[in-house]
Amino acid sequence: MNIAIVGTGYVGLVSGACFAEVGIDVTCVDIDAAKIERLRQGVIPIYEPGLDDLVRRNSQAGRLHFTTDLAGCIDSVDVVFCAVGTPPDEDGSADLKYVEAVARTFGSLINRYTIFVTKSTVPVGTSRRVRHVIDQELARRGCKVDFDMASNPEFLKEGAAIKDFMSPDRVVIGTDSPRARKVMERLYRPFLLNNFRVIFMDIASAEMTKYAANSMLATRISFMNDIANLCELVGADVNMVRKGIGTDARIGTKFLYPGCGYGGSCFPKDVKALSRTGRDNGYRMRIIEAVEEVNELQKRVVFDKLRRQLGDLRDKRIAVWGLAFKPETDDMREAPSLVVIDLLLREGAKVTVYDPVAMDECRRRLGDRVTYARDMYDATIDADALALLTEWKQFRMPSWRVVRKAMKGDLVVDGRNIYEASELAEEGLVYKCIGK
Repeated sequence: MNIAIVGTGYVGLVSGACFAEVGIDVTCVDIDAAKIERLRQGVIPIYEPGLDDLVRRNSQAGRLHFTTDLAGCIDSVDVVFCAVGTPPDEDGSADLKYVEAVARTFGSLINRYTIFVTKSTVPVGTSRRVRHVIDQELARRGCKVDFDMASNPEFLKEGAAIKDFMSPDRVVIGTDSPRARKVMERLYRPFLLNNFRVIFMDIASAEMTKYAANSMLATRISFMNDIANLCELVGADVNMVRKGIGTDARIGTKFLYPGCGYGGSCFPKDVKALSRTGRDNGYRMRIIEAVEEVNELQKRVVFDKLRRQLGDLRDKRIAVWGLAFKPETDDMREAPSLVVIDLLLREGAKVTVYDPVAMDECRRRLGDRVTYARDMYDATIDADALALLTEWKQFRMPSWRVVRKAMKGDLVVDGRNIYEASELAEEGLVYKCIGK
């Protein structure tokens, strides 16, 4: 079976490599010629554990190809996946110009029955809009070619994307066509061998499922952060509260960890887009609006604790451990670190940063506004305070004795609640976390 995936970003590249791994012939298409050339040379533009090996292996096996020209493969593929970005517009809605551009190209090229599958995260109703764009292109050409639409949202976690794709909780496919359903069943047959669930539904429901899933997870995070902030005021311990409610089978333990807010390419964008979809349809998503508001405030919490403990931050040296929005990625989109660092710099603080993989991304975003450390301990030299913002494994059990000797001050602010206060107290460090 042959497929094309337009867009070689996070979703497109991971999906293409994983489909190729199970024997499907995949052509990944992107308009960025330099990026395509780097991919042909085995240079992966994103950090994702295992992805470089997967791309290299399937490229060498002749199952994974990279091109800038969809026209060169369109007549040989059964399915074209649209995996281009849908960044938030100024009003919070998803910007669909890249999706529509792919649809126009698709409509201008197809000569036989092909399925257009939207894998990009798009608002409900997008497939109708895309179908109209394709129909317009076919009418402009003066020809009639059968095609079908499908929605196949992704549920990949950065840092565990390959496992999520190869061993999914579920595969959601929205289509109103029995013919398209048969093709998609065949495409996902290798995953059915291990009894993974493929859930078929109508297109609108599939589009909504993606937003609802991410917004529910974001809601749990913001809910727990709200509880944590109240715990601090009333003298409760949010870790005990989390355990107390997480043992309830109706609630469970996942995504109940308080911290300094969520970030990344999905949750912030999708929460905004779902809220906007509600407004566009005359309905206010009050819970979703509160989720976003709580999260934006929570990104300040580490800064507020630093300022409360240190007072005037001018010329104070702050060490920051962790820049990516989560471990196992170099993605800093909407990361709490960006908010914390910006607030510190505005107050006149001097910031030294370290992250295992996101240093280059930080240089691209912040340039020389901060100092870049060689390693985690180098970042703490002469620091008045240390702030942990990303819970990388290598940060979980540091030598507090080394940290204490390196630092000028004694304050550690734990934005992810991964440390034990007693261990830091033994070395004379003052420990502050979230929700205690």
